[in-house]
Amino acid sequence: MRLGAHAETVLEWLALRLNLGPKPLADTQAAFQFARIIMAASRAGLFEALQSGGRTAEEIAASRGTDPRATGKVLDALLAHGYLRFRNGRYELNRLFRKWLLADSPHTVVHKLDFQEIEWRWTEGFDQWLYDGTARDMHRTLGPNEWRRYQWGMRDFSTAPATELAWRARPPKSARALLDIGGSHGFYSVQLCRRHPEMTATILELPEAIPTAAEILAREGMGSRVVHRAGNALEDDLGTNTYDAVLIANLVHHFDADQNLRLAQKVARALRPGGVFMVMDAVRIASPAEADRPDRRLGAVLDVYFALTSTSGTWSVEAVQEWQRAAGLRPLRPVWLQTMPGAALLSAIRPD
Repeated sequence: MRLGAHAETVLEWLALRLNLGPKPLADTQAAFQFARIIMAASRAGLFEALQSGGRTAEEIAASRGTDPRATGKVLDALLAHGYLRFRNGRYELNRLFRKWLLADSPHTVVHKLDFQEIEWRWTEGFDQWLYDGTARDMHRTLGPNEWRRYQWGMRDFSTAPATELAWRARPPKSARALLDIGGSHGFYSVQLCRRHPEMTATILELPEAIPTAAEILAREGMGSRVVHRAGNALEDDLGTNTYDAVLIANLVHHFDADQNLRLAQKVARALRPGGVFMVMDAVRIASPAEADRPDRRLGAVLDVYFALTSTSGTWSVEAVQEWQRAAGLRPLRPVWLQTMPGAALLSAIRPD
């Protein structure tokens, strides 16, 4: 995925090609302003106000308690970028965006947009981080309500990649027991268990995260097939020959190299012969030579973000596979996710 300005007309293409306009401004000013417009519209419920059909700006403002003039301007900005349609004097939610912007949609990202307000504040630390290189470990600063917003946001974020992972992962055909390390809301486990009816899953999660995570998981109606267990993967024993598959999704970017190596070794002991260790995460470039590869671009950006907000950053394919080999596992070919550009599923098998 390439971020930034993209030409829609021949003249715009020429302007970009000939470097006639300031692309850095297109990549920043318009992008951050429109991002805040989308986030504010979602939090105010403007998209929800259009769930049942078209309405005027005044009707939308009255239903949401917003200022009519400001509401009209926001609606026009959303209209200009394809989020809305305008027919017979009324705004309508574009059919393509109903999938993502309505809270009751199974594919909603409304909670993730809400959590991005917190992430926005975190990114204000980029300037200082650039000078001192000190990670802020922002997760430790979250209050109870912010933790709740974070977990709901991560559930929304997982919807598409969890479904794809469930179809493209290759656990053993006889797999019965899955360990999901740091799985929080549990949707990756849910989708894997739905795909493999004989499988049950245990989600190992920090105790303070479980109340909200359990609430989110309960919506899926999986009963005893997917359950939480309080613990800390970096400190707890994971057992020996206990699981057919172990999943770590969107977590290794929080750990340093030594922690990830020790965790891979514990996972290897916990796997039964023939079991599979699955790591899913955004992937960073291994060297500057990879910077222009389409499947690496977003991972390079997220590497900066996680280096600021956590204690590490994203990892290269080679780094993850080296931990797996050092733990006695045999890495498989990476699976690049189509629904989460820049992310890959990196699996390794414990030899029989």
